[in-house]
Amino acid sequence: MKGIVDLVTNQFVLSAVTAWLAAQILKVIIHAVIYKKFDIMRLFGDGGMPSGHSATVSSLATASGIVFGLSSFQFAISAIFALIVCHDAMGVRRETGKQAVILNEIMESFNVLATKKLPEVKLKEFVGHTPVQVMSGILLGIINAFVLHYILFW
Repeated sequence: MKGIVDLVTNQFVLSAVTAWLAAQILKVIIHAVIYKKFDIMRLFGDGGMPSGHSATVSSLATASGIVFGLSSFQFAISAIFALIVCHDAMGVRRETGKQAVILNEIMESFNVLATKKLPEVKLKEFVGHTPVQVMSGILLGIINAFVLHYILFW
């Protein structure tokens, strides 16, 4: 039982999880405002504004920096991890989303013209992030870590 209590009260786990949750909630709100429809599935989906991945890892790295210092082993690991995740969100995952859009259009066009239809499978197009979405996630994560540290864990 102590292990579970330790886990759910761990400053670093809480920092990462609350940053992710805040990003996902903001993602639902922003999506609803832009597209004029509420889509609760955006709460669990990838892609969109702000980046939940970037918010999560930057909050973890910031919390590590606050607690252990910027010259610590813990901060170094979490900061490098955050850089890799953020770079991947803008790189490979973003390109995957672009490819999904094109493949979905090709499959749709083929099905319109062909007598034998391709399976009705739509690839996920929201998987990566623009630089602005990633930067917004990073900023959200940093703010989240400072707020949690100085409000809850002072």
